[in-house]
Amino acid sequence: MSRIQGVMAELKTAGRKALIPYITAGDPNLDTTLKLMHELVAKGADIIELGVPFSDPMADGPTIQLAYERALRQGVGLEDVLALVGRFREQDALTPIVLMGYMNPLEFMGYDHFVQSAVAAGVDGVLVVDMPPEECGDFTTTLHAHGLDSIFLLTPTTSDARAQAICAQSSGYVYYVSIKGVTGASTLDVQDVERQLTRLRQFTDLPIAVGFGIKSPADAAAVSRIADGVIVGSALVSVIAEMELHGADEISSQVSTIIANMRQAMDHA
Repeated sequence: MSRIQGVMAELKTAGRKALIPYITAGDPNLDTTLKLMHELVAKGADIIELGVPFSDPMADGPTIQLAYERALRQGVGLEDVLALVGRFREQDALTPIVLMGYMNPLEFMGYDHFVQSAVAAGVDGVLVVDMPPEECGDFTTTLHAHGLDSIFLLTPTTSDARAQAICAQSSGYVYYVSIKGVTGASTLDVQDVERQLTRLRQFTDLPIAVGFGIKSPADAAAVSRIADGVIVGSALVSVIAEMELHGADEISSQVSTIIANMRQAMDHA
């Protein structure tokens, strides 16, 4: 059982839902990201999604695009992100880490080298936004052989047949995109999300975590009533951008408050 699977099973037994924050590695710098990772856990995060900077993040809106640009200006690449996870593991051997990014950096490194390096660093799962299930069979098999979970996106427009194919490749949890659009866009429609989750659960027994459009504790609480996990990204990344000039301590304080409030709202829901 992977760390992700273990955490999800423990939460289900306890009647709680996973809180999964996303931050971009290296935004505004790697030391601040490391501090944030530990603070997120301290304030109630169950799993952390760590964005791998990339120059053409097609699924992300302006907020996370700019975060990637800030990280890239620092020279942060995939090797640096893996090293960051290794530093995190020096103090935290329990919290699952999912790398979220795009195919190009992985192809440049080489899939086998990447998987071996990810395992050595302490990564638990991989979500490659632009890797379709039809083309990832060998990669997914390699991930699973090394104990890493493969996480895929489902969207409001995913057909039943495609959802079934995606779920067959998935492990750990499935990431449901709650809106039609990029990260940080549109308004959350909880009733529509509930209808979609009911449809998608016929294709998988995996936990389904919902992301995109979750901006407030109320959003997190509403989604936690119908999903197995809540993913929040742009709401955190926008605060990091606003606080960049105020230093790591102020960034950490602001982000920690958001996560603590979401955790409290979810637990009360």
